Amino acid sequence: MNFISIITLLAQDDTTSTSNAAGAVGGGIGGIVGLVVGLLIIISLWKVFTKAGQPGWASIIPIYNYYVWCKIVGRPGWWVLLLLLCFPIFFIILCIDLAKSFGHGVGFALGLSFLGIIFFPVLGFGGSTYHGPAALGGTVTPTV
Repeated sequence: MNFISIITLLAQDDTTSTSNAAGAVGGGIGGIVGLVVGLLIIISLWKVFTKAGQPGWASIIPIYNYYVWCKIVGRPGWWVLLLLLCFPIFFIILCIDLAKSFGHGVGFALGLSFLGIIFFPVLGFGGSTYHGPAALGGTVTPTV
């Protein structure tokens, strides 16, 4: 085999019109769903921040929203660095602290961590009230 036939073999493309149209429709629907989910999370975090006495606009600024979240739950600001270095572990810890700060238990915190699309709107738009930063060792007791 010569070099040109190898390149031709590797550069094969299935350019049927139906697969391109289906891909465009699927990509468009996926983009719309992603936009709706993102907006729902941002609006929910806005409500959570305002319930905690922080500015709601802080929820739309990347990295700064984690700093404000740390302040809401009573963690020091340098925790943002830990969150950026090892996101899953420290995100779950912040979710636990956030749930406790609003009077919920660890089950609700795990819901925030793994089903945020459901639990952040429940926290933001529901009847939960902010009881103070849980990580500072305050007297926050979970409600049933």
